[in-house]
Amino acid sequence: MESVALVAPVTALEFAGDVLLAGPEVVAFRLSGGGPAAAAGRRNVLREASVQGLRAESSSGEAVRVAAFGGRCLAVLTVRRVGPGGGSRLAACGGGAARELGARVWEARWTAGGRLALALGGGTVGIYDWRSGGSWLQRTSCSGAGALRCAVLAGTGWMRLALAAGTATGIVVVWRAAEATAPRRRLCGHRGAVLALCYSAPRGLLVSASEDRSVRLWAVGELGGGDGDMGSSCLMVCYGHGARVAAVALRGPRPVSVGEDGACLEWDGCGGVGRARRGHRGALRALALRPAGGCLATGGDDGGVRLWRPQQAAPMAEALGPPGRPRSVLLVGPRRVLLLDEAGGLAAYQAAAGRWVPVPLAAGGSRGVLAAIPLPGADEALCALGCGDGRLLLFALGRPGDATALRLFEGGVRGLSWAPRPGQPPDTTALVISGPDGEMLWMDVVHRSGQAPGVRLMGRYLLPPCKQRWHTCATFLSQGGLLLCGDRRGSLLLFHCSSSPGRAVESTSIANGGIEPVHEGSGSQWEPSCLLHKRHLPLEAPLSVLFGLHGKTGVTSVTCHGGYIYSTGRDGVYRQLHLQAQQLEVLRKHRPCKGLQWIEELRFTMDGDLLVLGFHADNFVVWSSRTGENLHCIPCGGGHRSWSYWSNSSAEAFAFIKCGDVMLYHCEAKPHEQQVLLASLHGREITCVRRLGTVEIPGHSTVNVFITGSEDTTVCILMISEHSQTAMPLTWLSDHISSVRALALALPAGPAAEGFSNKGLSALLFSAGGRAQIECYRLLCAGNPASKSAVTCHVVHVASHRLDEHWERKKNRHKLVKMDPETRYMSLSVMPGTSSKQLPTSWTFLATACSDGSVRVFGLLEAARKLLLVAESFHHQRCVLKVEAFLYTGAGGERRHLLCSAATDGSIAFWDITGPIADAADALHQPVFPALGSPLLTVMAHSCGVNSLHLHEMPEGQYLVASGSDDGSIHICLLEVTLDEATAATCLRILERVTRPCAHAAHVTGIRLLQHNLLLSASVDQRLTLWHWAPGRLDALSTTFFHVPDLAELDCWEVAEASGELRYYCVLCGQGLEMLQGMAPPIPQLEAPQ
Repeated sequence: MESVALVAPVTALEFAGDVLLAGPEVVAFRLSGGGPAAAAGRRNVLREASVQGLRAESSSGEAVRVAAFGGRCLAVLTVRRVGPGGGSRLAACGGGAARELGARVWEARWTAGGRLALALGGGTVGIYDWRSGGSWLQRTSCSGAGALRCAVLAGTGWMRLALAAGTATGIVVVWRAAEATAPRRRLCGHRGAVLALCYSAPRGLLVSASEDRSVRLWAVGELGGGDGDMGSSCLMVCYGHGARVAAVALRGPRPVSVGEDGACLEWDGCGGVGRARRGHRGALRALALRPAGGCLATGGDDGGVRLWRPQQAAPMAEALGPPGRPRSVLLVGPRRVLLLDEAGGLAAYQAAAGRWVPVPLAAGGSRGVLAAIPLPGADEALCALGCGDGRLLLFALGRPGDATALRLFEGGVRGLSWAPRPGQPPDTTALVISGPDGEMLWMDVVHRSGQAPGVRLMGRYLLPPCKQRWHTCATFLSQGGLLLCGDRRGSLLLFHCSSSPGRAVESTSIANGGIEPVHEGSGSQWEPSCLLHKRHLPLEAPLSVLFGLHGKTGVTSVTCHGGYIYSTGRDGVYRQLHLQAQQLEVLRKHRPCKGLQWIEELRFTMDGDLLVLGFHADNFVVWSSRTGENLHCIPCGGGHRSWSYWSNSSAEAFAFIKCGDVMLYHCEAKPHEQQVLLASLHGREITCVRRLGTVEIPGHSTVNVFITGSEDTTVCILMISEHSQTAMPLTWLSDHISSVRALALALPAGPAAEGFSNKGLSALLFSAGGRAQIECYRLLCAGNPASKSAVTCHVVHVASHRLDEHWERKKNRHKLVKMDPETRYMSLSVMPGTSSKQLPTSWTFLATACSDGSVRVFGLLEAARKLLLVAESFHHQRCVLKVEAFLYTGAGGERRHLLCSAATDGSIAFWDITGPIADAADALHQPVFPALGSPLLTVMAHSCGVNSLHLHEMPEGQYLVASGSDDGSIHICLLEVTLDEATAATCLRILERVTRPCAHAAHVTGIRLLQHNLLLSASVDQRLTLWHWAPGRLDALSTTFFHVPDLAELDCWEVAEASGELRYYCVLCGQGLEMLQGMAPPIPQLEAPQ
């Protein structure tokens, strides 16, 4: 089999002219000035080894030679410009094919004559001629090296060649190659192993990074010179990383480092952090600096590569010095700030004059509320000021004298929200106002040039009773004339708003400090008229209420995008909803990034990015979902004081109150500092993978959609294209509170099955893992050529289950043994073939293997969104590692639901769970669930834990069961299922057993039966083996090396070629993800038994 696509931790980065190279297999990206980088090529150069280092030769020509090394292997590549467009191509140099050197290669450096200086394990240093099969020209061994962890070489000839090596004891040892009998220097100071070194010959500086989380800068002069330890000194010690420092480089005299905390830190001249860059999802392993242009590249465990372009430091917020004691601020432009003081006075800041100008209005009182919206086609804003005595003032900021005043409530105005309504005239904007006792009004405000704004009362609504009873945000939905509001209690409320308009409400013109009524309907006085007029409209109750959806801290925004509704709150999450028969239905919950306690708003950009505005501790942040970085981070003291954010295509501004002053942060719009070259997947080990299917996209190549779960508590739905050989995440699921250990898919059986869609792939996804948590989703993936990924994925959260929550609802729980909160689900399997004849409602059943020694069966009622525990058994009395469910259909159509489970003692148990499934409806009412009973058959297949298990159905009620173990063995048994004619009981019998000891050199963590006689197994030894099974024997057909360390799971599928042959594909996960494909080799003829 051959590799199709690989996503693995990035282990090496190097700039070669205008091309960036990345390991573990060499991937090239062409850098085009200030524009976006583009993929230029991909090549696997070291065969079974991963590239740990890349070193480019200094060259100004069109071809640049690059040394790639890893493990004991070395290869030389050429990056050559081809074509009129200046593209790049990777090619192996003549004589530069990968070869093994007998010891680990720690460092390589180009020397005179195009030769390589190499530092090998054990302190060996030499000059190597890589041409013509490779030969050592000079070589020596540096004594007293000890256990090396990193190395750096300096000098161009043998007499000036020097080696600096970092050791496991925290010492940096320096030798001259010509005098290798004793070290020239020992640089001491680190308290842990030295993991990375970088040397700058022009400046005579050496920087070291250690697992003690420190970076040290040394003045060493010429690396091979000096008189012992007296020729070096430590200039700076830098602490700032939260984990081990993995790579380091020098930008001029200042270090740049990356660490396992996922941060790239650029240090200042005093040992402090000058600039911190974050965006990767896991630990960083590789770092490269481009000499020309100042760019730097980072790569990490998430398989992502990011290019960071130099940018100026973010501006500081300036103090504006308000005229009074500020109560609230509001931005109406990049440098236009409205201030409402404690006395109710209003002032505007003029940036050109650098001063505050009072706005001539009647005072709004000590509890005023301010809101503004820009007017289309003009540099003007329409403002609304709600007063503490129930008055509302409406005015254009450029003409505050032409204002409209209305008396709305007996008490104060509590909330104001401008809400543009679909289909309204350009000069009309809707305003939603909240008053005392939960009363909420909807008014249409008409802006007329040179006149006071006109007002028309459109609706009157009543909010549900609660302590803080006012709305905080509102929007009009395009479907069916509906108004959606969020309130201070954290609830979402849906109101009907298509009633006929009410009568015109009178306006009041305030000019020159006087009040003069301007009549637009009846001629009565304006204040009592407004109070009386609204009573003609009935108070409407909400059509749908999601009470306390965002907790008690309140809803901050509601918006519509792409046919969905999004709400945000101070609980740190945003939710995706849709309308179903005029009822709000939550589809899923998103937690965008760790530590974001308060989400204020979502903004969808034209290029497909989602910006999340909120507060992280006491900082206001603008977070990009695409790059995973903070575009802005402004220390403002938190969001509990008044603040305002404003942005457009040319500038961004943020105003806030701090220490009694008004602060203004302003910056011009600029390109993003970060560019994602390879998309990030999981930051930690991928523990499980499932293939959802294939999506056909018009005008694009066919893509495969996969689902992965990880130790980082997330589930990723991603696509892999065989053409581009890259993976692109489509969406992330972050509902788990602990690691995700297992996945299972319930696919529709055909067009008649529920959930089948001819528009794409539809399935139920179950994910489970730590803290005894199961989540269930409905997925729909379809081609969309208009999107960047050409595939869209819609996710609906269906149900969830946690055993500790179930425990609290149990009766007489004091008489039972409490569930261990550390219980983990180790494996999942969906029961096939559940028919409506067995149960009155549509159920989906799920079998689980648990670390507390139990096998549990759950039932899902998708329509009711309930996931219920149906039955359980503690037969194994030890951790259950794997479960597989299968269906037996007798000659007369009788069905038996069977289950096999495997535990850490090497046993495999077979169960008949037809009865518990038939009694599943009782689980809705009874608190005690029936046990699964005893297994029908138990087989001792291995001497230790069973890490992989798979079944294949054979003719005549026979099943082939294959398993792999911790001891590297493979066991296959042929199982026969029959029904007793007298009792109709299920009978199981083993017809054949085959065991292959030491089939692999390590744990067999993946196994799949491709056909009745073909078996594929994968192990932690990074070998993928295809086996041929025949009665009494198991023979290896082929073995393939794969590049994913710590293999966790394997999934396989087949594709029929045009010739009728079957092509097999598999995907492996662990510390990375790899997809392979191949044809089955010819099966050898077996000798007839004697």
